[in-house]
Amino acid sequence: MDLSVLFLLLLAAVATTVNATDHIVGANKGWNPGINYTLWANNQTFYAGDYISFRYKKTEYNVFLVNETGYDNCTIEGALGNWTSGKDFIMLNETQRYYFICGTGGCLNGMKVSVVVHPLPSPPMSAIVPRHSSEKSAAPAAARGFRSLLAMTFAFFGLTLCGSVWI
Repeated sequence: MDLSVLFLLLLAAVATTVNATDHIVGANKGWNPGINYTLWANNQTFYAGDYISFRYKKTEYNVFLVNETGYDNCTIEGALGNWTSGKDFIMLNETQRYYFICGTGGCLNGMKVSVVVHPLPSPPMSAIVPRHSSEKSAAPAAARGFRSLLAMTFAFFGLTLCGSVWI
């Protein structure tokens, strides 16, 4: 793959995931039997665009996205997705309830979690400043300077990675 294409893909990935949160199921206990995942989920707030990640022994467990019936009955019939890497990152891109279970029998030992994904909150009214199109930007010079510096840094590293030289 051409390095310039790789750089652009990397830049796009960074730009789209800046505000996303990665919720690690079970925190430091991971995806294992005997953990109260309902309690864990109730202490999280999930927004559209966040990730839920599962950490487990890939030779023993897995993750299935199922409907409510599959969740209640610990069945994977008609599963909507499955993951087996042991370090699974799943984007929660819809505002809905998601149901995840372990399909190797762990569900019967508590390895299931249901999460509700909310729409992104609106910015606070104090952050919205009405402005006429004829006015200059109200953004502080420091913020504009930081964005320029960030853009120049990405451009420099992109050109460096692609073998181009600045003159």
